[in-house]
Amino acid sequence: MNIRRKTENKVFHYIEEHRMISPQDRIAAGISGGADSVCLLFLLLEYAKKVPLSLAAVHVNHGIRPEAEADADYVEELCRREGIPFFLTVADVHGLALEEKCSEEDMGRRVRYEAFRQAAEKMGGVKIAVAHNSNDNAETMLFHLFRGSGLKGLGGIAPIREEGRNQIIRPILCLERDEVEEYLRERGILWRTDETNQGDGYRRNRIRHHILPYAEQEVASGVVGHMSRTADMLRETESYLEQQTAQALEQCMAAGENRERLGGWQDFGETKRGKPQTGRERYAVEIETFLRFHKVIQKRMLLTLLEALSPTGKDIFQVHIRDTLTLFVEEGNRSIHLPYGIEAWRQYGEVIIERREKADRKASMEEPWGAAEKQALGGKASSGRKNPSQAWQQTVPMPSLEETTDFFFVCDMGDRGKMKFSLLFMQKGRKVPRNQYTKWFDYDKIKESLAVRSRRPGDFLTIADGTGKIIHKSLKEYMITEKIPRPLRDEIPVVAAGSHVLWLTGWRISEYFKVGENTKRVLQVELL
Repeated sequence: MNIRRKTENKVFHYIEEHRMISPQDRIAAGISGGADSVCLLFLLLEYAKKVPLSLAAVHVNHGIRPEAEADADYVEELCRREGIPFFLTVADVHGLALEEKCSEEDMGRRVRYEAFRQAAEKMGGVKIAVAHNSNDNAETMLFHLFRGSGLKGLGGIAPIREEGRNQIIRPILCLERDEVEEYLRERGILWRTDETNQGDGYRRNRIRHHILPYAEQEVASGVVGHMSRTADMLRETESYLEQQTAQALEQCMAAGENRERLGGWQDFGETKRGKPQTGRERYAVEIETFLRFHKVIQKRMLLTLLEALSPTGKDIFQVHIRDTLTLFVEEGNRSIHLPYGIEAWRQYGEVIIERREKADRKASMEEPWGAAEKQALGGKASSGRKNPSQAWQQTVPMPSLEETTDFFFVCDMGDRGKMKFSLLFMQKGRKVPRNQYTKWFDYDKIKESLAVRSRRPGDFLTIADGTGKIIHKSLKEYMITEKIPRPLRDEIPVVAAGSHVLWLTGWRISEYFKVGENTKRVLQVELL
């Protein structure tokens, strides 16, 4: 079998093994002009002969190297010759790095992925293909190992990664660098050489030029392939532990009705910067339940919560985990101060972890929800209104049976924010969102017109009583049980049909209106 056929079979199998590409996909490929990205481009063009897809190239001129314009011209000419769209971004990476006080390497990556994201939006939402190979993966694993990374970092580069609404795919991650160049040589395809990759100015280059070659020659041949297989096993292990951690968090943070208020963890995800996302500023963890789990899961739960509270998910280290862990095993009224204004303390059988920033500790102890919490729920610490408890209401015009999923309505609540209503048809396999500020309701169960308003006497929720029955509970009683501060109770937006509350924003929804297996139409409500 010749090199071309062998390489294409290997990459196509890898694409299909990881279900990277489906028929009719739109793919924006990052093409620098180097060997890896040019190889990626031509392999995707070949795969398009097998599976119909739309392909475009995205090139970023970082404004650092003198030959950068020639690289862009080369990629543009490739795209013209192959008849695919070409997107060009020109950026002053050096200047931006100085402004942001970060390395050029980090800023270059951020600029590239922003360019990919913008091209994806222009194409109407796509998959983004990047040209990492097995050597890149091995370098990443060693880089993370030397820096003291956890299991996730040691797993290296994932074949697929979700980034916002887009999906990052790496079709040639299965190829080593030598295989990439052999493929291009056999096909007579030229590529550009980035001189910055030849020196040792970047830390990654030192691993590439010195450590991996030494390991290949003096330790064991085929080290890159061995490391790739190890990375696969580590990623599988990490995926399993993520599931176990999410389930453990559900148990530790789901005291009866507390589940809805604190937010679910089943679909725990990541943002484009790798930061866990739950939309919360505060978490209460049950000590007794927490201590039942193995210490590995305990530490992972704390890491998950602290990263969720930090702006970027970075700068949370083992020392912070160990300090927070002492609150669960040592009684006392002390508190732990952590990066980004995060504070943790022990209180009534729970450990409270909260991002306070400028919030006053004493005021927050008396009133469990701080200024940031109030603003997120539609109120403010000091709203400035003369009568903050004054009743208010906005009516929601509901769509008729003839209207389609094009229906949407935005309710403007002034300084409380906005609420968007839209209608969806339930599809098989579609998951109910676990976002605290996006909720789904069974539209066909709503028999009265809806209103977004402040609470009223007689308002009630429907809740499960633990025996399989659904009972009414007054909204007032629920707020008292949840210890919602009195000044905040009239400020929380309520979505209601008559006196039946569908959603106490930021806390819980009524059981009666939940989406079930027989739901055909869904009313989606988002607090913006």
